[in-house]
Amino acid sequence: MRHGATAWSASGQHTGLTDLDLSPQGEAEARGLGPRLPRPWDQVLCSDRLRAIRTAELAGYPDAVPSPLLREVDYGRYEGLTTAEIWAQDPSWEVFSSGCPGGESPAQVMERCRRFLIQLPKSGRVLIFSHGHISRALAAEFVNLGAPLAARLALSTASMSHLVWSERGPLIQSWNLTA
Repeated sequence: MRHGATAWSASGQHTGLTDLDLSPQGEAEARGLGPRLPRPWDQVLCSDRLRAIRTAELAGYPDAVPSPLLREVDYGRYEGLTTAEIWAQDPSWEVFSSGCPGGESPAQVMERCRRFLIQLPKSGRVLIFSHGHISRALAAEFVNLGAPLAARLALSTASMSHLVWSERGPLIQSWNLTA
């Protein structure tokens, strides 16, 4: 689950470590997630950022366990800037190939995803509330395709995606479901 909308997601500003709360729209989106989520879950985890914690709470999971490994990408000097503002400085910038000056490199982001994924059980149902870029990176790492795939995945606020272990290995079963 990606968290509900914030003022910065609405404006297109990159929100990594800035700890924003949900906007009224984001609160409504988060409340709408609850009825769409199957139950029960063996584990419910979330980023330790307020917007992910609030999304989990409003979706009906007030006891979600926060993990700093699920934090959004550290955008460093690009924190709070829009993609257009970043491109004005660096026209070739892409988070999953260029990284963020003063923040995380793509290799650091993918390593954080590996550290998170390795601690998950290969069976059972785990629900995660997190952020856009880190969720894209988690999915790409889950299917062993890395940062190039993450760069090609779109993810809307309050969207659901479903990753599964199958007899063929890890799969992206569904992606970016919003209704």
